Amino acid sequence: MAEAQLCGLKDEFTCSVCLDTLTDPVTIPCGHSFCLKCLTDCWDQSQEYSCPQCRHTFTTRPELNRNTLLNEVMKKIKKTALRPQPSQKYASPGDVECDFCTGMKIRVLKSCLTCMASYCQTHLQPHYEVAALKHHKLVDPDRNLKEKLCAKHQKSMEMFCKTDETCICLMCGMTEHDGHEKVELETERGGKQKQLEVTLSEIRRRLGKKEMKLKEMRKTIEQMKLSVERVMEEHDKNFTALIQCIEEANKKLAEKIREQEKREMEKAEGVMEQLEKEIEELKRREVELKELSETKDHLHFLQTLSPHCVLPDDEDSLSFTVTANFSSDDLLKELSGLKKRLEKISQWDILPLTPSGREAPIFTLRPPEPQSREEFLQYFCPITLDINTAHRDLHLSERNKKVTCEGTKTEYSDHPDRFDHLAQVLCRESLTGTRCYWEVECSGHFMKIGVAYKGLNRKGRGWECGLGNNNKSWCLQWSLSQYSVHHNYKETVISTPYSPRIGVYLDWPAGSLSFYSVSHTMTLLHRFNNSFTEPLYPGFYLDPHCSVTISHLTPGDH
Repeated sequence: MAEAQLCGLKDEFTCSVCLDTLTDPVTIPCGHSFCLKCLTDCWDQSQEYSCPQCRHTFTTRPELNRNTLLNEVMKKIKKTALRPQPSQKYASPGDVECDFCTGMKIRVLKSCLTCMASYCQTHLQPHYEVAALKHHKLVDPDRNLKEKLCAKHQKSMEMFCKTDETCICLMCGMTEHDGHEKVELETERGGKQKQLEVTLSEIRRRLGKKEMKLKEMRKTIEQMKLSVERVMEEHDKNFTALIQCIEEANKKLAEKIREQEKREMEKAEGVMEQLEKEIEELKRREVELKELSETKDHLHFLQTLSPHCVLPDDEDSLSFTVTANFSSDDLLKELSGLKKRLEKISQWDILPLTPSGREAPIFTLRPPEPQSREEFLQYFCPITLDINTAHRDLHLSERNKKVTCEGTKTEYSDHPDRFDHLAQVLCRESLTGTRCYWEVECSGHFMKIGVAYKGLNRKGRGWECGLGNNNKSWCLQWSLSQYSVHHNYKETVISTPYSPRIGVYLDWPAGSLSFYSVSHTMTLLHRFNNSFTEPLYPGFYLDPHCSVTISHLTPGDH
């Protein structure tokens, strides 16, 4: 019972300086009691001596003597009243500990931003009862209270300097931040909160976009797997059928060869049988004539000789011929060609094609990159200059296969597709979805050979209309004995000897555009790798006294 009464009196024996139970209590003339250390430190830092609780001022510093009776009472209170109440728990490793508990630490109920300390339920009570503490700002348990103190003045940071974008204490505001724009933390928080909401909104937008993209990618992967399975099933089916066809052809050819062998053998055996009969007959006649030649009877000789000298026709059996060698040169040639084609197919690349919309990607086999000029010529594409695009400084000839930049103007009619400032011309053919190859013969000191989308600007005096000077065109440039390639204002210089014949190879599905120097060999000058989205039109730019001729080629040309 006595312990319970002492526990109830605990709050009556709290030092109003440290807000903890009195330690080494001293009582001053006004009647109030404090911890000896708390009051000594308080008076050591001040030039006047007053009661921290009632503010009574003393002329001289009172002598501080320990209150023996009160000290004994406090010892008993600390042994009993400061034990954890049933509603309180000891602090776990992850909890914030009370700054004023001795021994076993109690879990913090609130942290005080004014005192910069954390309190359990017991030590927090004065903040609810003592008038001087009621205005303190209490927050949920905070283990980082030290970070809320100004490193220089060890004061609570209660202001925000908008000039330097930093939190400061009142002392900082009156010293190094004097004259700066300052606001309360809560005011700045309001503005920053709006900024945070905008950032959060942007994060949510990006997150949603990326999650949607991730979802689409997963869907694409699933669709790709299904597409691959379909392709594999189709190719397995085709190659199984091809193998069966080859085996069937092999079987039929073998049967035909055996049948031919049988016929020739039967014919040969018939000829051999006939020859044996004729040989036997001739041998018989030989014997008869030999006997006749030895007879002494002239009458018998003359009467018998005539019938024996008449021999049967000798051409019948000799006219029969039998095939001794079975030639299969044509068959071997066909099989060799088939083998080469199959070997080429095995070297083809898998090319994914993504159609419009959200459909699954389509996988297709494409032949390997051509190596020899003969292979390039298999993709020859005839192109013709479009007179409706030609600048008036350009003259077209040879059935619109040759363009020359002359000193005189050509009287072309007005047309919306015509280049009105740069001496350029495009071709009529739109190239898309396939492989194309063409060659040109060049003459002069400056020209451009390239391709462009139809949307290439034709009007205006700016160089952005030129081939390679935008994101709608790609070109090879010959200037001052030097090659260079251009796209979207980016230039790459190429060090290689000049060749008047240039080959252009476009693999539209693969997004590849290559320029070659053509002589006795094909020399790669440069390859653009790009994802083409529109049909491409071959085009040319020429300086005065330059010409370009589109070559007429066939797969048999060399």
